Amino acid sequence: MERPWYTSFNWAMVAAAVLVSLFGVLCIHSADLHDPDASGEWRKQLIYIGIGIAVMSTFAAIDYHKWQRWAFGLYIANLLLLGLVMVGGRSALGAQRWINLGPVQFQPSEPAKLILAICIAALVARATTFGWREMGVTIGAVAVPALLILKQPDLGTSLVIVAILSAELFFGVTRAWYFGIYAAALGAIGAVVVGTNLVLRPFQRNRLLVFLHPDADPQGAGWNLNQSQIAVGSGELFGKGLYRGTQTQLDFVPEHSRDFINTVVGEEFGYLGEIGLLALYAVIIFGAVRAMLAARDRFGFLLAAGLVAMLAFHITINVGMTVGIMPITGIPLPLMSYGGTAVLTDFAAIGIMLNIHLQRDRLVF
Repeated sequence: MERPWYTSFNWAMVAAAVLVSLFGVLCIHSADLHDPDASGEWRKQLIYIGIGIAVMSTFAAIDYHKWQRWAFGLYIANLLLLGLVMVGGRSALGAQRWINLGPVQFQPSEPAKLILAICIAALVARATTFGWREMGVTIGAVAVPALLILKQPDLGTSLVIVAILSAELFFGVTRAWYFGIYAAALGAIGAVVVGTNLVLRPFQRNRLLVFLHPDADPQGAGWNLNQSQIAVGSGELFGKGLYRGTQTQLDFVPEHSRDFINTVVGEEFGYLGEIGLLALYAVIIFGAVRAMLAARDRFGFLLAAGLVAMLAFHITINVGMTVGIMPITGIPLPLMSYGGTAVLTDFAAIGIMLNIHLQRDRLVF
């Protein structure tokens, strides 16, 4: 029996996403309160959220099977955009990651995560038997854009792509030992990357390792971590109150409207504020897992698994790095950190998962 679409729509997931994004605007306003150059960021973020909600609604209405047909075109477009960044992209803070589109800056590495999740799912799903050849093709296809992103340099996004690839391979390989060999090779590559200067620039390597020895260079590589821990710890149970966080208002924590926005939550809203934020994220992740389990075909299942990995990896690493249990990698907090491209990508991912969940029943609009 056919059911109206709104009875299968995951309203809780949508509500949680909107609440997190609006809470992010409040934290951005607090972080930029005494910075004249960034005082308008919270207004821009509101515009991004409005567009993001429209994007989420649009993607929720698009049959997710179409993404499988569009995968190759999206992959080529993604490579062209990443190549354009390398040729004429805008540089800031030692990284070349943005393209200027008039008054707006676009960061192609953000939608690249979503595009690669689609492409990986399409490659894995089309193979009836996923063996060494299929695995090699998939890894090779992902390696090209991942290396372009690493070249920018953007280690954080490259790690997110590895997480997406790993999740989809885990569920996609036909034999478990295939994935075991892949994981062992990945571990060996990680040891070479972190243990040598062959791939990473010195500042990237120091940021990865500083969480092991945060007191080794408190005025240099360890500054962000130390100030972040002070901010989060000083909030205690209830926080110091909105606009009253000393580390936030005196600008001790760098990038505290972007990668370190969680320090604003911890300092001004305290432990209870952190728990509330993580509870909203749990609703989003639970909704994403429901979409994965409700998928009616292999492509939908793998795509949802990749998007679950993307969001969960972002949340875990970002929150973990602000309290010192994860290395600092420059990964934004989903829907919270300032940045239009990241917010639109997050809402688009949620929209796709909403459609996957909707497809468990025949829709009547």
